[in-house]
Amino acid sequence: MIRFPFETPPAPGEATEVAPGVLWMRLPLPMALDHVNVYALRDDDGWTVVDTGWSTRRIRGLWADLQVGPLEGAPVKRVLVTHHHPDHVGLAGMFIELGAQLIMTRTAWLMARMLVLDKQDRPTPETLQFWRRGGMDPVLLAKRANERPFNFADTVAPLPLGYARIKGGDVLHIGGRTWDVRIGHGHAPEQATLWCRDDALIIGADQLLPGISPNLGVYATEPDADPVADWLESCEAFLPHATDDQLVLPGHKLPFTGLPHRLRQKINNHHGALARLRAHLAVAPRIASDCFAPLYKRQIDEGTYGLALVEAVGHLNHLLALGEVARDVDADGAYLWRLT
Repeated sequence: MIRFPFETPPAPGEATEVAPGVLWMRLPLPMALDHVNVYALRDDDGWTVVDTGWSTRRIRGLWADLQVGPLEGAPVKRVLVTHHHPDHVGLAGMFIELGAQLIMTRTAWLMARMLVLDKQDRPTPETLQFWRRGGMDPVLLAKRANERPFNFADTVAPLPLGYARIKGGDVLHIGGRTWDVRIGHGHAPEQATLWCRDDALIIGADQLLPGISPNLGVYATEPDADPVADWLESCEAFLPHATDDQLVLPGHKLPFTGLPHRLRQKINNHHGALARLRAHLAVAPRIASDCFAPLYKRQIDEGTYGLALVEAVGHLNHLLALGEVARDVDADGAYLWRLT
């Protein structure tokens, strides 16, 4: 059973103490998922902050409020970023400039460092080809081809060279506690989660969320990736370490207990989506954009179209890796997926 010990999230600029010396804070995002959770752990020499939110003037202001308020003016000495997505790494550079040490997995740091330097005025030819292969609506494709795409640097502060690497199996001493680093994949490569040895506490980032599943997307950077396999393997690997009493501090939504049930639920949810996708393809071959209905069971609008497309490709790629489907290129340049 999943339970939520804290029914109300902290207001902007405020914090909730979820365990002695562990603060939960929430920062706004300008999208449907309108927030990201960040955490601060008290050390003798100051604070270790886990994740940072986007780099915007408003969020910088909220951090200033947090530092003079809940953080009591003590310095942020370390910033641990769980994965490379902008809502988690966005303001890491600001804290580094103020003297904090950056702690990340190697893949997460390399991805963030590479993407923050990769600025495009228009989508690359590889991205256009990827959208075409996915069967993106021609009107939307033509529109996006002539628009400036989202650039990582739009919401991520410059990242100076240098970081402290963590990896799976490492043991960290933060906030007066001892933590085991366990790595998850699927939503983001080499995403760090922290499992406390001293009390039933887990920093779960986007790998361990209640109620929603993070996007398991495929992109032009690795068009044949199989994030669904990575995700399912990670969930299975976490199960032996999960107990009902652990308080999970997620990257979004509310802290929760009942992790074993939630992990099984997440595994079953994606197996269910794959079963619906197989049934959909059994009727007729499909392009990826024709697979939204069985996967999401809701209307996909222009604002969510991109995320829906990359996750549809992710599930189709998984069936391809299993040898259950094959794909051919149709007259419009899209992959046409069929059961084998």
